[in-house]
Amino acid sequence: MLAIAAAIVFAFALLLDFLNTDLGAHDLFNFNTLVLIGLLLLSLYLAGFGSGPRTGSGSGRRFYGRRPGRG
Repeated sequence: MLAIAAAIVFAFALLLDFLNTDLGAHDLFNFNTLVLIGLLLLSLYLAGFGSGPRTGSGSGRRFYGRRPGRG
């Protein structure tokens, strides 16, 4: 979910850069701020936050029968 939010922020920053506008807020919606917000969301996603609800205990991955890679 955070990766999707980061993609939306990056797309919004790119659109503002192409249109060469700041929406009337010089310090709030500049290119650098939006890129930093996108990078923050992307790094949180890669760190494991916001990856969705976990079902059950453990990693949530179940193997029935033979486990792959066990020969």
